[in-house]
Amino acid sequence: MQTETRQVWAKCLEIIRHEVNEQSFKTWFEPIVPLKVVSNTLTIQVPSQFFYEWLEENYVHALRKAIDYTLGRNGMLEYSIIVDKGDRKNPPIALNVPNQKSTTPPPVQRRPEPNLYESPFQLKDLDSLELDSYLNAHYIFDNFVEGDCNRLGRSAGMAVAQRPGVTSFNPLMIYGGVGLGKTHLIQAIGNYIKDTQANKFVLYVSSEKFVNQFINAIRNNTLQAFTNFYMQIDVLILDDVQFLAGKEKTQESFFHIFNHLHQSGKQIIMSSDRPPRDLAGMQDRLLSRFKWGLTADLQQPDFETRIAIIQKKLQADGIYIKDEVIEYLAHSIDTNVREMEGVIVSLMAHASLNRREIDMELARATLKNIVVDNEKEITVDNILDAITSHFDVTLADLKGKSRKKETVFPRQVAMYLMKEFTSLPLKSIGYHFGGRDHSTVIHAVQNISVLIESDKEVEKTIQKLYKHFNRVRVRS
Repeated sequence: MQTETRQVWAKCLEIIRHEVNEQSFKTWFEPIVPLKVVSNTLTIQVPSQFFYEWLEENYVHALRKAIDYTLGRNGMLEYSIIVDKGDRKNPPIALNVPNQKSTTPPPVQRRPEPNLYESPFQLKDLDSLELDSYLNAHYIFDNFVEGDCNRLGRSAGMAVAQRPGVTSFNPLMIYGGVGLGKTHLIQAIGNYIKDTQANKFVLYVSSEKFVNQFINAIRNNTLQAFTNFYMQIDVLILDDVQFLAGKEKTQESFFHIFNHLHQSGKQIIMSSDRPPRDLAGMQDRLLSRFKWGLTADLQQPDFETRIAIIQKKLQADGIYIKDEVIEYLAHSIDTNVREMEGVIVSLMAHASLNRREIDMELARATLKNIVVDNEKEITVDNILDAITSHFDVTLADLKGKSRKKETVFPRQVAMYLMKEFTSLPLKSIGYHFGGRDHSTVIHAVQNISVLIESDKEVEKTIQKLYKHFNRVRVRS
């Protein structure tokens, strides 16, 4: 009989799979367990009252088509709803209902659960987690600068913010390197929902905080209260999910919370420093659920986006600096947004303390201190200083239009060294030499490469400059 039941349900699933999308199929039909077939009535087990109502509300036509195909026009479907999972002493309580919608929900029998709170706002003293959503009000969409590097993530974030739990972007996973705006974006989503849908409880929590709360709940014998609280959140935002790696018990708890929220139509938003496929130390079943929705990456900002970020930051602080200084900063800092904002703060501090305007000289001096001391890399300024000193030329000569050999050769060496020692694109290298285009830089690099192989004097010159830069690295 059980074999027959599984065969009937398998045929139903074949029909249903063609009626719904893959995401919906995995979410709403794979968890169903076929129980029995008696007198043309198929009984299926669903994990909750909400699950039953969602199927009836959204997929009744697909189910009806499947039943007609497998059991005939007179076939019937009955749900067995698990309303209490029970324990060893008390068996699970299930409630059977036919697939006929009524104005009043079917009665639910359950044992009293004293730790089940009706609202998250009633929970007190759970590791200081009370009413606060723990969102930073500064992180909003208005000050998140959009560019090619983050357009997918921002667009998906706005869609989720406008319709949390309704879009197919559930969960929404934002990943990227350090300082690229992951926390800003996921909190901007939370702030938007909080401001526009006051009836939804939004919670932002770091993975580290979540782990600590879980440990405290075990120690204080309040694990049920911990789980109940998280299961009632409307929008859960979990930052740096990679820190759950290797923590088996915490992952298990989050797995159940994730399932409940997802099946209840609640929104889950996460951030990570890497895509789900690269998250080592995570349970496979958890990783598979991370892939249910949308995964969007944030990349390093391009030149135009870096300019926009700097302008936005300056505008917010009421500061004006010349376009040439902004372009210099955008060309010189290509790592991440956080470092860029740090440089701007340092510039404003230096300008305020020294009572002077932010000009190119101050920008160069500030960058030299920050980039050399913190990054321990060879910078554009290091290279320009070395070239002007070694060849006894001026910065104006290097940036000028002179085609004299005593100027062209040092200029080409400088371009070659920037290509070797920095990660600047060719266009940015050309900018530092009077705005020359990338083809000029390519020609310079190729010419010096050929001379190194064919001219011993040129080879000695380049080796001497290399040794100089190695000493700079050691000192820094």
